Amino acid sequence: MCGICCVVTLCSQHAIHDFFNKDILCRLRRRGPDSSQQLIKTVSDLSYECLFSGHVLHLRGLVTPQPLKDANNNIFLWNGEIFNGVHVGDLENDTEVVFHHLALCSSEADILSLFSSLRGPWSFIYYQASRHSLWFGRDYFGRRSLLWQFSNDVDSAFCLTSVSVYSESGNQWQEVPASGIFKIDLKACATTKSLSLTLFPWKYSCTEKTAEEIFLNVLDQVSKDLPNHIHLVMNESKLCLRAPVIPLNKTISEALGECPGTNTSNIIHAVSVETLQGFLAEEPKKKLVCQFIDVLNEAVKRRVLSLFRDEDQKTREVPNMSNRKAHVAVLFSGGIDSMVIAALADKHVPLEEPIDLLNVAFMIKEQAKQKGTAKKHTNQEVKLDLLCPQESCQDLDAKTGAHLSCFDVPDRITGRAGLKELEAINPSRTWNFVEINVTLEELKKMRQQCINHLIYPLDTVLDDSIGCALWFASRGEGFISNQGELKPYKSPAKVVLTGIGADEQLAGYSRHRVCFKKYGLEGLNKELEVDLDRISSRNLGRDDRIIGDHGKEARQCNCFGDLPLYCDTNI
Repeated sequence: MCGICCVVTLCSQHAIHDFFNKDILCRLRRRGPDSSQQLIKTVSDLSYECLFSGHVLHLRGLVTPQPLKDANNNIFLWNGEIFNGVHVGDLENDTEVVFHHLALCSSEADILSLFSSLRGPWSFIYYQASRHSLWFGRDYFGRRSLLWQFSNDVDSAFCLTSVSVYSESGNQWQEVPASGIFKIDLKACATTKSLSLTLFPWKYSCTEKTAEEIFLNVLDQVSKDLPNHIHLVMNESKLCLRAPVIPLNKTISEALGECPGTNTSNIIHAVSVETLQGFLAEEPKKKLVCQFIDVLNEAVKRRVLSLFRDEDQKTREVPNMSNRKAHVAVLFSGGIDSMVIAALADKHVPLEEPIDLLNVAFMIKEQAKQKGTAKKHTNQEVKLDLLCPQESCQDLDAKTGAHLSCFDVPDRITGRAGLKELEAINPSRTWNFVEINVTLEELKKMRQQCINHLIYPLDTVLDDSIGCALWFASRGEGFISNQGELKPYKSPAKVVLTGIGADEQLAGYSRHRVCFKKYGLEGLNKELEVDLDRISSRNLGRDDRIIGDHGKEARQCNCFGDLPLYCDTNI
């Protein structure tokens, strides 16, 4: 995972650093703490100049500083992971592997074929020196962040970056649409003193739509959010990338109603164990479920093993179990998605290695108000609240007389219950259940200082609430239980597994249940299709910016490309 940035000026009157904010540089360095460097490419005769800034989080192979530059003066910035499609050896770095394949491409079709074959999350920026072309884009699902900003002047500058800073004035940043790959002919733009983008969109392999129909639809969607002086055109050869999935299968099994509990009236209510057992008693359905689990298991395996575990290889010693550090963490609420991911990760993470379960809880507001009325917090008192959560923040339950921590929110309770199940599944594993407690004072402070900038350019209440939870959880600072006593702990894991995408893929939102109740399976199918079609613009880039701010990488296990989307309504 990396922080990447490119600034291009098309007029010698403008300086690169006029568009490269030092605050953005700071955010980029937080994403890539292991290596930071910059490279400036100046083409004097054409009056354009490019700044490439790369910041690396080392996860695979040898540390590979970015930007990369080859003998032909091509330049490459990469923020991604390759889990399949192109072979990456255990000791290889995927940035170098992709750059090597790009150097072998002799045409636009070759470049599109390469990126169509990649399986995993990615965003990239590639300067093709021989043709004065700048290529950039995001994977089909938009799992890695890439933003763009264009200056108001027709002939001046534009910027691409993994993360930006919020600004109420001036030009607004936008997420680069995950609609395809873009190319800019810098020579032509410098000559005409105008900026034009060429788009190579994604296309389903089995779609009945013509290339012309696809282009018109995508061009209309992308163009409406661009400044008026930015031109977007389809590539002359009408080339497309191959989408990594097929369209959602909306057929409804004729036998669905034969299984007890699967008719509409029964599904509306709570599903019992007996209902699920009856469902799995039918061999076709059991086979589909097993196929789904197999694919999900393989996805988790790739994500926990594609990681350089260096300390033992350096010392060639087997450290004491208690001294082992976790390399993998799970965003853990105790819900079914995080439970399944943790259980599958347990199958593949080396047994002697702990797994960190990151469980975040925000102070219950009612109790915070009572405390605030009685006595204002000083900075020292806020710190004490976090260091002594069980002692400094308890209320007496009026009915039972039991002490309840003001951080015993629902996710904390289900998280502890989930921990017991995981310990029963594998008592030999060290499960670090990290209790991350956030006071309202700290929430307010970090939201203003940091989180608002990371969720930007998204700005809804939901973006804010999810962004805050993800930021504190992925930071990994909290407490773990040691012989019954809570002790401060900071997760060292660089890889954070998330279950994001499960709700969109498997109808996990409450509105899905409402939709099913009103419109049946056909209506639910349509709702799921809408969710999957817009997933790239909703939250995946945001989550990459949030988690990456701690120098950690989000790896989505439920998310796309690996899982058979066509099975949605058949499971």
